[in-house]
Amino acid sequence: MIGGHFAQFLVASVLIILAPGPSVLFTLARGVAWGRSVAVLTVLGINVGALLLSLVVAFGLGPLLAHSKPLSIALQIVGGLYLIWLGVDALRQREAHAHAMTEREDVRPSRVQVIRQGFTVGILNPKTLIFFAAVFPHFVDRTKGNVTVQLVVFGCVFCVIAFVCDSTWGVVAGTAREWLVASPRRLVVLRSIGGAVMCALGVVILVSAALS
Repeated sequence: MIGGHFAQFLVASVLIILAPGPSVLFTLARGVAWGRSVAVLTVLGINVGALLLSLVVAFGLGPLLAHSKPLSIALQIVGGLYLIWLGVDALRQREAHAHAMTEREDVRPSRVQVIRQGFTVGILNPKTLIFFAAVFPHFVDRTKGNVTVQLVVFGCVFCVIAFVCDSTWGVVAGTAREWLVASPRRLVVLRSIGGAVMCALGVVILVSAALS
């Protein structure tokens, strides 16, 4: 499975994860409010939940995708459109999102609470499930073995990359919390960049599906 499709998956995953999306928004908010350790534990919880969702997608869609190229193309189109929608929504609500990231809670949560809250965000976020189901099939290579196994690997690799990258966001936010809060405009810029990246990736996936 280590080939062109997997390399494309790695590049797309890094770009999507680095773009400030919903999980990064939540992580930044916790980092700004409570510091580095809370942000990292939040990311851990989020990605455990996301990993479980990726396994649901792998074992639910794998057998279907293995025998239906039209379904794979249809999901690619849905995935491309979904990424564009996420990007446009991020751009449209960038001011509100920036304001939300600067709000503090009154009581600092415990470590167990932080992980549980992150897990809840990860496992109950329908956008994560839709994202995995709509985007992962674009990178499946039927010539490289079992489709379900490929989807499982995609989910595991994606969550590992997400943990590393989102933790970095959280550490940066926790370290530079006063600098970020002092200028909400900086948070708006981050959200705008994320929206633009998601729109661009959505267009790439749509073009690829059209040429399949």
